Parts: sequence; C-alpha cells; structure tokens
Amino acid sequence: MRIGYFLSCEEYTPAELLEQARGAERAGFSGLWISDHYHPWVDAQGQSAFVWSMIGALSEATSLPITTAVTCPTVRIHPAVIAQAAATSAVLTKGRFRLGIGTGEALNEHIFGDAWPEADVRLEMLEEAVEIMRGLWQGGNYSYRGKHYTVENARIYTLPEVPVEILISGFGPKAVEVAARIGDGYVSTMPDGDLVQRFRDNGGGKRVAQAGFKAAFASSEEEGARIAYEKWPNAGVPGELSQVLPTPKHFEQASQLVTQDMVKESFVCGNDPAAHLEMIGKYRDAGFDEVYVANTGPHYQGLFDLYQNEILPKAS
Repeated sequence: MRIGYFLSCEEYTPAELLEQARGAERAGFSGLWISDHYHPWVDAQGQSAFVWSMIGALSEATSLPITTAVTCPTVRIHPAVIAQAAATSAVLTKGRFRLGIGTGEALNEHIFGDAWPEADVRLEMLEEAVEIMRGLWQGGNYSYRGKHYTVENARIYTLPEVPVEILISGFGPKAVEVAARIGDGYVSTMPDGDLVQRFRDNGGGKRVAQAGFKAAFASSEEEGARIAYEKWPNAGVPGELSQVLPTPKHFEQASQLVTQDMVKESFVCGNDPAAHLEMIGKYRDAGFDEVYVANTGPHYQGLFDLYQNEILPKAS
C-alpha cells in the first residue's frame, strides 16, 4: 500500500501547506492529496486557499504526485475551466497530477446563488463534466451541448502528453457505480470494503482506489482529541448534512450536537504508532491501494517524524 499525506487547505496557510508538502516528501510519503474548498467547514479552521494556485506552487516545492481530493467541476467552476486548470497542473508537475472529483457540497458551491441540485442531478452533471473535460483534452476545437452544459469552439492549447486521469469520489452505491463506469479510479474517506468491491465489480477492475483519514498528532491521545474537536467538530455531523449545509456558521450550529468522543471516532489522536498502524490496516483490509493521512493542529512535524521512523517502514 502507498501512503501519502493530505494537505488541508481549510486549516493551513499557503506557506504552511508548502512546508508540509516538503516535510512529507522528506519523511518518505509517496504522494499528496489536496482539498479544494471555497470555505472552511467551520471558522476555527480559518483558511481556504485557492487549490489551483497551490498546485502551481507545489509543482516547484515537491516532486511528489498530487491528487485533488476532491474538486467539484459542476457548479462553482465550469468543467471547461477545470479542464484547463487540470491540464496546466499536469504540465507543471510533469505528469504527476491526477484530478479527483466529486459532486461537491453546498458549502462551496452555493456562492453565486445557484440552486443546489439533489444528489441524482449532481451525478448527472458530474458525468457531463467528465465527458467535456476528456473531450477538451483530446486537443483541437471542441463544442458540446448537453442537458446541463454548453461548450462552444473551445480549445485547450497547453496539454500534457497523456490526458489527466480522473478519479471519482463516491460514498453511496450510485456514486460508486458511476466511478466504476467512467472513472480512472475511486476516492473515499471510509474504510468500507463493500464499496471498494462494488467499484471493482461494476467496471473498476484493478483501477486505483484511494482513501484518506485524519489524525491529530499530540503528546497524548486526549490532547489530540481536544485539538480534533476544536478544529474539526464537523467530522461528527451525520448523514447528508455535509452536502447540504451552506455556510461555516451552519456547520458550527450542527456541530453543537457533536461531542468530542464522536469526533475522536473518526480521527487517530495522539502519538501512539499502534493506533496509526491500526487505522492504515483498516484501509488496507478494505482493499484500498493508497491511503492519505491529514494532520490537524500545529504538530505536523511530529506526525512526519512519527511516520518516518515508526509507520512508513512497517506499513508501506
């Protein structure tokens, strides 16, 4: 299993994200995930750098492969623009870029006042977006008229030698089946072996399956749990609320129902190597090929040291 590091644009400044990318490469991580948000989930996270600027900077800061986890190419930014951004990112990284996409959250996509479609419509839009992006990456003039999008006489001139791979996020059966049918890979944040198997059985075959989880490195499990609850109380918000709540303030209101113990369930807290290895093992057992760990809080160098010395030699 390949183990990478997840850069959280919602929590860290651009300079800190670059510092983390360099630290992850020195520690021996095999790749980078990077989030794509317009807003943080809650104000306590406090950041939200533009992912495409960050990828340009990362192309010079590190030689690690980079995957967006994940971009929504449907509402806030037209898929024809995402196609150009992804193509340029692939050129800058010399082919080390993969485009992870998903149906998005109202938190980031509502900002122009557009209606937030229901889940099935968002999946329809995602499929059209993929068709448009792949059409543009073939080169030459491209036009498209579909149910949701129109492209007229567009051409992307700066193209990588090989079209960008598209990995698709899915947390329910319909989305996973779309990922299997049209994606070059599958993305998740849950160690759910049934969903991985559904991806493989419905056309995904041996294509890459990626996942990510969060950690809060600290001197003790309790201190890590405190940091996780302070920065990411939204991790305990249940069901489809994460897709439909429109602002950080709404997430803060919903998070009042979340306890520290609830957040702790989805994090690896503290500095015990066994706890980190156990979490990685869950994703390995579920059938994922790659897993990416995100740190929360100020102690990311401690996490890099832990992984370099105790985790990567045993788990990779």
